This record gives sequence, structure tokens and C-alpha cells, in this order.
Amino acid sequence: MATVLSDAPAASAPRVRRSPLWWPVVAVPAAAAVVYTVLTRRPTGDIRYVLAALRTGGEAGYSPSEVFTHRPFFYRWFIALLDDITFGGVVVRETVMYAAGTLLAAAAAYALYQALLRRLTGREAALTAGATGLLMILTPRTDFLQPEWAAVVLAVFGVAAALGVARPWPAALISALPFGLAVMMKYSTASTAAFGILLVYVVDRGRAIRVALVSVVGAVVLFALSVLAGSHEWQWTHDMPLINQSALSRTGIHPAHLFAQSVDFLADRSVLSPVLLLLPGALLLLLARVRGRGRRVELLVIALAIGCGSLAVVIVQGNWFMYHAFQLTVVAAAMWGLAVGGGRRSIPRCFGVVSLLFGLLPVLYAQAPTGVQRPATIWALGLVALLAAAVDAWRESRGADRVSRGVLSAAIAALAGVVCLSGSMWPGSPHLVAHGKVGSTNASFLRGVERKQDHDRQLREQIPDGARVLYLAFGDDVYFIDHPAQCRYPISTFLQRSRFLPDVADLKSFKENADCVDHNPAPYAVLDRVWFKPGKVDPELRRRISATYDCPPANGDLKIVLCKRKSGTS
Repeated sequence: MATVLSDAPAASAPRVRRSPLWWPVVAVPAAAAVVYTVLTRRPTGDIRYVLAALRTGGEAGYSPSEVFTHRPFFYRWFIALLDDITFGGVVVRETVMYAAGTLLAAAAAYALYQALLRRLTGREAALTAGATGLLMILTPRTDFLQPEWAAVVLAVFGVAAALGVARPWPAALISALPFGLAVMMKYSTASTAAFGILLVYVVDRGRAIRVALVSVVGAVVLFALSVLAGSHEWQWTHDMPLINQSALSRTGIHPAHLFAQSVDFLADRSVLSPVLLLLPGALLLLLARVRGRGRRVELLVIALAIGCGSLAVVIVQGNWFMYHAFQLTVVAAAMWGLAVGGGRRSIPRCFGVVSLLFGLLPVLYAQAPTGVQRPATIWALGLVALLAAAVDAWRESRGADRVSRGVLSAAIAALAGVVCLSGSMWPGSPHLVAHGKVGSTNASFLRGVERKQDHDRQLREQIPDGARVLYLAFGDDVYFIDHPAQCRYPISTFLQRSRFLPDVADLKSFKENADCVDHNPAPYAVLDRVWFKPGKVDPELRRRISATYDCPPANGDLKIVLCKRKSGTS
């Protein structure tokens, strides 16, 4: 961290005069961006999937401990608890849940700020914690409330406890709980907890070692508790990785392909979160302030470990979903805050200007001609940010910025951060990017949600109130139809995966899921012929579905149909 990295005591940094102008300049636009985001975000299909399974499974009599959602035990309970505080119609419930998530992220950022004040100047602590908190709140909807997001929030609490509690061992014991829970969000999120401990190591090696030792024990204990509390948890922990057809364990290692895919992936992620383009420049500014070659090498190795580790998590899962790299964007935001707030005299001017301009990047990129939308364009912009940081580092080394800009300088820098971090929330900003091409914008995503909701409302009206349903459809439809399920597998994820992986039919979870079809079958079934494709799933499963339900053919462009249980089946 800037003061810590430069091996200079916090008191040696220039004092920043307080001013009543600080909060209005930064807080008003930041609050406006947060409120707008909460009111307009709406969840993605992944979050609807989890909510749909928990709600319809709960109506079938299964608690979050016992219902399958393709997410681990503690994450299911995390989402269920957020859902329990909601009320009203669909949009109101979504808004309340997202407001609760926003408050949770804000609390983590405030805890980090209080911890950083023990080791940094007020400006450094405010910009670092503020950038971290805003990134967690204003991150694209593809990230928000995902397991990776929840793990980062927990890891921030863990870092705050590790650095903020006065005595080392109590700090380690307190931080072990959030770090252990971060691991439990998805298991692959163990990397997020590890990165948090590495950041603690940068500041205090002794504390980091204590935290690592206690957190490993804490994670093991939490996993044991999840297995004891959920009768199927061990089974699902074994079976879930086996239904991922894109996992590296199934596809094999092809270095050239992985390298090309990684280059495109990082560029796509940078369009959604431009702060990622600022990470190399921020790191350069921080390293330029560090005294001693050995210390620079150590910090560079840690930075590379976090960067490569974040990418490795994406590669191993093999799906190349944008939210799999969320932790890297948070590290980028924190490093930006340290780099900008830790200037020896004034704020890095060139780097600050680029940060401000990058807030416009998502909208401008989405409107750019197709020929401009390519990974090379994004990497070129990243080079611009790196060169701007190099100019500022050179000016600092020559003592060119002798006069502190005080509150005004810090306020302008913080405002640049707000603009940069809020760039992904606007209606014209990209919602999805693949290989440099913008697939959809936030506005088009919301229009698609409304169409889906309208269609599923019509389907819902065809089902008697309270009637139970077998869902052979993805979570979006289950979420909006919202009729009770009949078994602990509300969404037929295991059944659907036999389209791609025939050996899934040998799993115990598949067999249990298949029994939902004809063992005490629900009176209705919802079939999505695009997602489920009856002609391509396991043949025996197809026979059982045909023997139990009458399903009409697809109707034009609407491939989701309502099936009725055949008379005489029970």
C-alpha cells in the first residue's frame, strides 16, 4: 500500500486540509450512480436460476440445505436470507434484494476504510476503500450477487479484520470466518480468499501467516458443517463438477487456444470494467514509490500471482463467463485507489485524466463500428493508460510536482474514479461482450427481460393456482412462472446435461433428478424445447418423459410449452 509500500510512516505524508466541499463533489454523483443502479439493474439468468430453485423448492417443502441449485450450501443460504427480507411484486423484490446487497458491500468498504486508517493517510484510505466499495456496488449486473461477488465482499471483510484488529491472533481468528465463508461460496472462490491473504501479506507478513493458518482450518470446519447440515451436500460436491462440459478436465490443455482465449477474455472483461485497463498503470505507480529492489521484486511477484491466479480460475472452469474474473477487477480498483491516493505530493495527473475518460469507454465502445470492436483496440487503450502512468511516475521521480493540491486535487481524483467505475451501468453500455464484439447493451437486456416476463406470465395463467410443476426449463422461466416444484431438484439441470455428456446419466444425482419425472409426478410440466431438447437427452429419460406427460409441439417462435400429466399415471 502506498504509504506502507514506500516504507515511509503515515505521518510523513502531507496533511490534507479538510473542506466541506469534499463530500458534495464526490458523494452526490456517487450516490446518484448507486441509486440509479439499484433501481434499474434487475438480475441476470444465473441469479434468477438460484432464486427460482430456492423459491419453488421451498414451496415443495425443502429448505436451502436440501434443494439443488448448482451452488454450494452456504451460498444457497446467503441468497435465501437476502430473499427472505424482500416483499411485494417481482420488481420490488429484486430492488429490495439489490439494495441489501449494496448495503452489504458498503459495509465491507467502510470496514476496510477504518482498517486502512491505521496504516495509511486519510486520502489513501478513502480512495482505496471508496474505489473498492464502488466497484463492488457498480459492477456490471453479470457480477452482482454471484458467488464470486459474495466471496470478494467476504474477503474484504476478512482483510479489514486482519489489518484493523489491534492484536495479531485475535485479528486472525476474527478474519478466519469471512475468509472461510469466501471459500464456501463456490469452492473455486478459494482463490479469492487466497488473494485477500496475499494482500494482507504485502502489509504485514506475520499477520498474513496467522490468518492463512486459521482460515484453512476454518474453511475445513465450515465445509464439514455444510456436509453435516445438508444430506446431499457431499454427493452434490462430487457430482457438480462432472456436469460441466467445458471444464479443463474434459477439454484438455491446448496452450495456443487458451492463450488466444485469455487475450480475448481480458479485453472483453475490460470493456465491461474499464478499471481493469488501469491495473498495469496503477501497479507501475506503486512500484515506482517502493524503496529497494528486493521489495519491488516481491511485490511484483505477488501481483503476478494474483493476476495469473485469477485467470487460471477462469481457464480451469472453462466457461469463460465474465463474472469468473470479478476478483481481478476489485484488485484493480483497490490498486487504482492506492496509486492515485498515494502520490507523494499531488495526484498523478495524466493517469487521473485517463481514468476519467475511461468512464466513457463502455458507451462509446458499444456505439463504435464493428471493425473497431476488437480486442486489439482494448489492449491499445490499456497501453495508453500504462504510458500515462509512466509519465506520472517519471514526474514524481524528478520532483516535478512539488505542491500539494490538497482537498481539490483529491476530490477531482475521487470524482474521476466515480466516473470510471460507473461507466458500465448506463443503458447504452454493453451487457455482454464476446471476442471484442458487443452482443447486447443494458437497454436491450432489460427489453428482453420484459418480453420473457410477459410470455411466462401468459404460461403461468394456464396453470391452476398452487399446482405443482416439473420444470424442464432454465431458471428464467421457473423464476417468472413461480409455481411450486415437486422434488428437491426444481430445475432439471442434471437431466439437461445429458444432451452434452452421456456419462452424466450414471451419476446418482441424475438418477434422483430423473425420478422426479415419474415418481409421484407433478400434474404439469413446463418444457423448453431449446434448452432441454427432448430428442437429444438420455434415451431412457426421454422415454420416461413421454410416458408421463403429453407435450404439445412448439408454437412458432415460442419453444416453451405446457405439458399435462397423462391420465392413469401416478
